[in-house]
Amino acid sequence: MQDLKVSLIQCNQVWEDKKANLAHYETMLEEVQLPTDIVVFPEMFQTGFTMNAVEMAESINGESVQWMKKMAAKYECAIAASLIIQEGDQFFNRMVFIQADGSLQQYNKRKLFGLAKEDHTYSSGEENTIFEYKGWKILLQVCYDLRFPEVMRNKVENDVYDYDLMINVANWPEKRSLHWRTLLRARAIENQVYVIGVNRVGEDKNGLNYSGDSCIIAPSGIDVADVSYDEYVVNEELEAETLKLVREKMPFLKDR
Repeated sequence: MQDLKVSLIQCNQVWEDKKANLAHYETMLEEVQLPTDIVVFPEMFQTGFTMNAVEMAESINGESVQWMKKMAAKYECAIAASLIIQEGDQFFNRMVFIQADGSLQQYNKRKLFGLAKEDHTYSSGEENTIFEYKGWKILLQVCYDLRFPEVMRNKVENDVYDYDLMINVANWPEKRSLHWRTLLRARAIENQVYVIGVNRVGEDKNGLNYSGDSCIIAPSGIDVADVSYDEYVVNEELEAETLKLVREKMPFLKDR
């Protein structure tokens, strides 16, 4: 396991305007400090959190995923975000993690947000996605999943942990920002992992305001980065040694 360089794109989103959002992201990507290993965008990164799945959905080989592959190859890194994917007559809020060589990991959001009737439009995922990238085992999560610790409980057996890093991409409103901050920190501490949370800023078509509060939290619960309200590109490094030391000095998960 090596140290992992990560870049968080906290941004405003233009409602249901893929062209405008992708163009804006290309500008923001110029602020990424290279080399980097992973660039993370918010939930439904090129549309905003919309229930207009019929018009906004794409296939997994559609233009937005192709754009992500292009950016991953250009910047020689992985790109992570969620977007609306259609398969047959089903729609998914799907997180994708695309590496520079075009290889792709996928995760369908498991917990759908009933207050926004997300469950009326989208189908829920049935299982977690954990994979290895540059020596790190990564768990993908989308927004509302964060409230359900049972679906992301880390396990350890013979000093081997299920995962080392959780990435959550979100459209999480400012009025519940305390919950966002608290739950991200709790997930880091209880699972002894690094946690990345990337949220949007600005106002959406439904009049909801977003404060961002994108962050990186160490497995000890300490902030590595924390930005709010404005558009930012966060460039930080996750230290493999820090993860190792926390687990060695406080082997709490072994007591399960």
